[in-house]
Amino acid sequence: MSFGETKAYTMELLEERIGYRFNDRTLLKQAITHSSFTNEQKIRKNRNYERLEFLGDAVLELVSSEFLFQEHEGMSEGELTKLRASMVCEPSLAFCARDLELGKFMLLGRGEENTGGRRRDSIVSDVMEAVIGAIYLDGGMDAARDFIDRFVLSDLEDKQLFYDSKSNLQELAQGKLKKELEYRLLEESGPEHDKMFRVSVRMESEILGTGEGRTKKAAEQQAAYRALLFLRDRGCI
Repeated sequence: MSFGETKAYTMELLEERIGYRFNDRTLLKQAITHSSFTNEQKIRKNRNYERLEFLGDAVLELVSSEFLFQEHEGMSEGELTKLRASMVCEPSLAFCARDLELGKFMLLGRGEENTGGRRRDSIVSDVMEAVIGAIYLDGGMDAARDFIDRFVLSDLEDKQLFYDSKSNLQELAQGKLKKELEYRLLEESGPEHDKMFRVSVRMESEILGTGEGRTKKAAEQQAAYRALLFLRDRGCI
């Protein structure tokens, strides 16, 4: 599926999803264009998202740093740095990008398309930063901050559980609960280049959560996240 082959995932719909109307829509198109597409279409290399990603990364770091500085007055520099790193790392940005379905709007070359590029965390997280860069160039810092506040810095309690779910769950199980965890592969499906894994996480004999992902690690992370939500509902957190 390429951008031009579906009427559902239009530029107008993407603007609606991100809550921002571009004055220069070519910036938005560049933000969703992968280098594989520009290479295949023989478009100039600087028309892909990489330069916008560079800019968006800097804008995101500034906005998230300012947010954490104001919200956590008692935190040390080291604690703030660690928290910011967890919020703007690849898995967390990919988590945010999936909420917007950014992968479905991307322009990819056939090779990247066939190897599951739309679902790859490394790509969709880059596009998330590129969109931030595009909004910044088109509408300035206020517009970029509004987008980041809405889609990256919102629902932080749940997102922070997700960002490092496996470590958080392990710490809870070994510390407060004094129990052992076990991850089990339930299913592996799909062709070699586009695998899907389904995993469960158990505590003793009880399944706490299941997860799916393109790698076992991603599936385990999602299973751990669901387990944390389950344990939180039980009052264990």
